[in-house]
Amino acid sequence: MTSFDADPSGFVHQDEEEPPSPMGVATGSTPASATFGLPRISRQPMLFSDRELFPRFSPDGAVCPPRCSVRTRHFRREFFPDVPDRLWNDWQWQVRHRFRTLAQISRVLELCDDERAALLQGASMLPVGITPYYMSLLDRDDPQQPLRKTVVPRLAEFVHSPGEAEDPLDEESDSPVPGLVHRYPDRVLLLVLDFCSSYCRYCTRSRVVGHGEITPGRARLERAIDYIARTPTVRDVLRSGGDPLVLADEKLDWLLGRIRQIRHVEIVRIGTKVPAVLPQRVTPSLVKMLRKHHPLWMSLHFIHPDECTPESYRACARLADAGIPLGSQTVLLKGVNDSVPVMRDLMHSLLRMRVRPYYLYQCDPIVGSAHFRTSVDTGLEIIAGLRGHTSGYAVPHYVIDAPGGGGKIPLQPQTVVERCDDCVVLRNYEGNLYCYPDENRQSGRR
Repeated sequence: MTSFDADPSGFVHQDEEEPPSPMGVATGSTPASATFGLPRISRQPMLFSDRELFPRFSPDGAVCPPRCSVRTRHFRREFFPDVPDRLWNDWQWQVRHRFRTLAQISRVLELCDDERAALLQGASMLPVGITPYYMSLLDRDDPQQPLRKTVVPRLAEFVHSPGEAEDPLDEESDSPVPGLVHRYPDRVLLLVLDFCSSYCRYCTRSRVVGHGEITPGRARLERAIDYIARTPTVRDVLRSGGDPLVLADEKLDWLLGRIRQIRHVEIVRIGTKVPAVLPQRVTPSLVKMLRKHHPLWMSLHFIHPDECTPESYRACARLADAGIPLGSQTVLLKGVNDSVPVMRDLMHSLLRMRVRPYYLYQCDPIVGSAHFRTSVDTGLEIIAGLRGHTSGYAVPHYVIDAPGGGGKIPLQPQTVVERCDDCVVLRNYEGNLYCYPDENRQSGRR
């Protein structure tokens, strides 16, 4: 039996110790010449060509794995010249060598004053963590690059705007046992742990994620599993966190097996951003283990077409080939994906990776998120720009997770009851009204 007590973290290096320097890792050698430049990113329909992204086939029909992108190869050559493929493609190595400090990040990015000040001030906010793989996708010189905005902090994170809250979805009120949220009658959200390999700056659970608030200890998980077993109305269990896929295979196997033993649980879902930020984690051994626990579904978090790399394609292909239905949950973010062309490119890229666009979330009003939130009108315009102009499969459901615990409300004309100067009044699935702060609309900014 798996011992949770021997390793209560359940994943590699839960503690936030300073990882080894990204320069000269593993061999102690010096980096390649600093004069070697990374290719700049321009806003093209896709950052990667079809030849890079999608697999080739041998004469006998076998799939030849997609190669990594030119951009990632250049990054490795400059900053990790002596790290062999065996280590670079090891997900545990990627986690141990995350970029987490100002000193580490400033070695590979030309930081603007805003980024540098935020990193200096960031002791009390969401931790910083960027895998070497994901760092290879960032533009070295452009702080306005969409992906860079989502993982490198800004001073705006410290601004508390009206309508924002640490727990805007009021999950704590719907938590019958620690780490379990039971909001809808037939499904529960099990928060397995609070660790992510890379931290999104707009994280809904930034109040707990990365702070050691939720640990995957066996006693806590058994208490949550016992609640599910005693509640026969629960037919669907969503495992999230943090990112459940940073658990070791044997502990994922144990947890899935325990949930599968509950007769009234029909499906299990896993929410993860691993295929986008740590695709090396999707190993053949992981997929082999997951196949034992069908019906298993997976919700993937992609926010921009530049995340749809050859490595992400390979990760999604492995999951899809194992019979796991894949859906995407994308957050609408100002200056990142808040235009029809970018969103359309993302949805098309996901479909080509066999990921069904499912939800487009209005950014939750967590503290310090105003610089990420668009107006609601922007989201409606994007949906209007997609519907009828592309495949129906490529049009996600645009939703607001209502502040105060109202649940997910689809954004359709009949759900918008009233528009005030600084908020939108919405009707949820129960007919109740909820108010979402929409200050960007008042000022005319999106």
